[in-house]
Amino acid sequence: MTLVPFVRRVFGDGPFAEVGEPALAVVDDRSRLVAVGGDLGHLQWSGSAAADSKWTGHRIGVYERDGLRCRHLVRSRYPVQSLAFHPVLPLLAVGTGRYDGGYSFEGELLLIHLDTGDVVSALRYPREVLSAEWLSRTELRLVLAPCDDWDNPHAREQGHAAVIARTDWRAVGQKAIEAEELAAPAEPTVRMDLSGEARRLLADLATAAGRHWSVRRRVWAVEGLADGRVLGALDGTLAESWLPSGERQWAVEDEEGGRQLLLSSDGTSVWTNAERQGRRKGGRWETSAPRIARISVDDGQVLETLSPDVCAVLVAGGNRMVLRPLGGRRKHPARLMLFDLDGPRTGPDVGPFDVFNHPFPVRGARRPYALVGMDPDKPHRDKWVTALDADGTPRRLFPHSWVPEEHHFGGPAAEIGQSLVYAGTVHHGHGLQPGGAYVVRRSLSGAVQWEHRTDHPATALDTDGKTVYVAYSSGALAALDADDGSLRRHTHLEVDGAPTAALSLSVAPQGHLLVGTVDGRILECSVGR
Repeated sequence: MTLVPFVRRVFGDGPFAEVGEPALAVVDDRSRLVAVGGDLGHLQWSGSAAADSKWTGHRIGVYERDGLRCRHLVRSRYPVQSLAFHPVLPLLAVGTGRYDGGYSFEGELLLIHLDTGDVVSALRYPREVLSAEWLSRTELRLVLAPCDDWDNPHAREQGHAAVIARTDWRAVGQKAIEAEELAAPAEPTVRMDLSGEARRLLADLATAAGRHWSVRRRVWAVEGLADGRVLGALDGTLAESWLPSGERQWAVEDEEGGRQLLLSSDGTSVWTNAERQGRRKGGRWETSAPRIARISVDDGQVLETLSPDVCAVLVAGGNRMVLRPLGGRRKHPARLMLFDLDGPRTGPDVGPFDVFNHPFPVRGARRPYALVGMDPDKPHRDKWVTALDADGTPRRLFPHSWVPEEHHFGGPAAEIGQSLVYAGTVHHGHGLQPGGAYVVRRSLSGAVQWEHRTDHPATALDTDGKTVYVAYSSGALAALDADDGSLRRHTHLEVDGAPTAALSLSVAPQGHLLVGTVDGRILECSVGR
């Protein structure tokens, strides 16, 4: 059956939200359309990376200039480098590409049919397309990066200009342009950064339409309050609060932004954490101190701030807040920090944490849980689901993988009665395989009550006790029967007809779903049953 989430309200909405951080934008006066190439970012932070498999955040959005409605949204494997509207036909040429990090410059020439939304990848072999320009209705000039940088230290400063002619560009099919047509001598080429110009253009277009534009990306955590307010943590914002009216009540800004939200037991404050990425300053890399803060939910006042030596994930459970340090080295203690009514104290050593193997955020947890490797020399192997008792003693419950020949990566989880339901992926040397993602429910003794296999990793998971709601990196949202794991309902998330994907999800106290999207919006959804 189909899950039909009725989007009752959108918090943080705005023009051009679908494309994230813009790289370039062009306006076509003839068709009164706007094309924008942007990036939503990776589904990865220092506390979790498993959902980033097979994900790409590069987007091409085509908007109506009058009203700024998104007409088409196209996913691209590579960053967008060039946009060009055909002078006559309803056709958009898009050059994409990047360096693969070791040898090749790869990319595509995409032809987007603006009347149907169909997309054609026109090159026979991958090539980074630096520039696309229509010379006439039949001729398209391309500037392509060299195929690779083997024995060519100047490859990043060169391009190959070729003119491709077709009588009818609407008839060009998949991989129809052969490599021979792209052969051309190398010449000096300047790679332009057009992101600043794109930001100014989008701001001007929004102002002309009587709206405001700003970049919002990646809502990493979302929580509902009993009074109907909604809390979110996202890029550039440590935490924010939205009123039921749709007005933003308060926001605490941060250079990187919040990654988790953990409500206090009395509901008056919320803990949140911000990771810190290294940045080059004055010829060297610098990293500012991690930030973990407790914020009043009433007015957004920062009540206290912790600055641990390393970044840490927030571990929920009962009436205490636990910090688990990220990274860590083998044979060096990686101790939990326990925060409860008696104040902070040092907890047990749970070993190093890596972004693929150890993420295990449990919603509705009555006590803290963690994935702990049993081998100090190989902490990613032989992981056990481990609970923290009231006195801080870790107690092993069961092996994380219930299939002896499979190595499982971590993922989101929730506690239901005397059981845990959690998502993860199966490691494979060639990447995620069909059926390599799963949701499983297990008793606290380790018995498997049911499992549900899928092709895409889960980004978020929550339950109301009867239904398990799972969001996937593909944009799918599934509702599983909590008793037997059967698929009750399934859909793909959309906002005003444009696809999106959930990065965070929670069941609000009122029973509806709150969904934090990769494009910076928070959706309040009622789910048809």
